[in-house]
Amino acid sequence: MSNVDLLPVLESEAVPCCPPLSERPLTADEAERIAVMFKALGDPVRLRLFSSVASHEGGEACVCDISDVGVSQPTVSHHLKKLKEAGLLSSERRGTWVYYRVEPTVLAAMGALLANAAPA
Repeated sequence: MSNVDLLPVLESEAVPCCPPLSERPLTADEAERIAVMFKALGDPVRLRLFSSVASHEGGEACVCDISDVGVSQPTVSHHLKKLKEAGLLSSERRGTWVYYRVEPTVLAAMGALLANAAPA
């Protein structure tokens, strides 16, 4: 049994980095910021790791629970670092393990960015 107290997760509004793609053309700065996120997700291993964290019960995952993606543990660490650098994940060390979670507004912001403003 663990004596770790869990803090409540506060729901927050998604703060998109940019307007939906269908609203107007992106500026150069907006495109640079978005490209970093999509470049990080452009690798199949990173996409699997991101998906594992995002879909994990409680919204966070221990590295020990998500490292079975067909590459060595140092390679998993490298990919998780790239996802963190892109602003997609945050982490917290608890004892010997690191727990990862998707940044609170990332999924909603990415969805808003890709949302079609006009109905199909």
